Amino acid sequence: MALDATAVGKPLGPYVKEYDWKDAVLYALGVGAGFSELEYCYEKNLKVIPTFGVTAVFDVFFHAAAAAKANLTGLLHGEQELVFHRPIPVSGTLTTEARITGCYDKGVKTGALVTAESWTHHSGAPLFTSTFTLFSRLDGGFGGPAAPNQRPTFPDRPPDAAIDDRPAPNQPLLYRLSGDLFALHADPEFARASGFERPIMHGLCTLGYACRALVAHLTPGEPERVRRIACRFAKPLYPGTPIRTLIWRIRPGAALWKTVPADGGQAVITGGVFEYTA
Repeated sequence: MALDATAVGKPLGPYVKEYDWKDAVLYALGVGAGFSELEYCYEKNLKVIPTFGVTAVFDVFFHAAAAAKANLTGLLHGEQELVFHRPIPVSGTLTTEARITGCYDKGVKTGALVTAESWTHHSGAPLFTSTFTLFSRLDGGFGGPAAPNQRPTFPDRPPDAAIDDRPAPNQPLLYRLSGDLFALHADPEFARASGFERPIMHGLCTLGYACRALVAHLTPGEPERVRRIACRFAKPLYPGTPIRTLIWRIRPGAALWKTVPADGGQAVITGGVFEYTA
């Protein structure tokens, strides 16, 4: 079945998520936080990792894919942006509405892209805006327009910081408890059918690792200063692979970043942008 470009403009939601401090802590543990970052893992003086916001929009991902009739076997998360209007509280009710903004054709051999935007409110007030791209590898050639290509240019110099971490071999099984239940990250048979040796890391889980690194280096102890984080998921990452987040400061309140395998190889996340109150 071909990708359905008539889904563009289709409203999605509203989706309602009630959460408390345990959900924020579970997410933090799922993206590698622990005793060294107790502010994310212990209810006393708890702070929320900004990328926790993606847990409110998991439903949007799946409903956008379904509305566009994407082939789930070939589906990957392509890009993600979160723009924060205020810090995420440690508990409450999140209400999200969304719409599909584009279906783009990259050709039969490459695939297609589905883009969507969502708006999340907490207690009636705007909290954050999410923009994302789904890469549907098996749906190219449906006759849609070419995808736009706007990516930041990185400085031609070494990064200002390189922060290492190591997701556990079982990391996706913990991370998925925050709500991203896509079988690619847990089911070996589904992963093999999708062309992978075994289940891969959620790109959004790796993004959470990167967000922790960015906050630790640029706004230490103050995740509430984060205003925007964006990136492109470039290559799959297998659980247990050491990672390194590279950070370039480009001006006060802004940095570019990418995440690479710590032992060498191509970036797994690139095109990273991080903006914060300086």
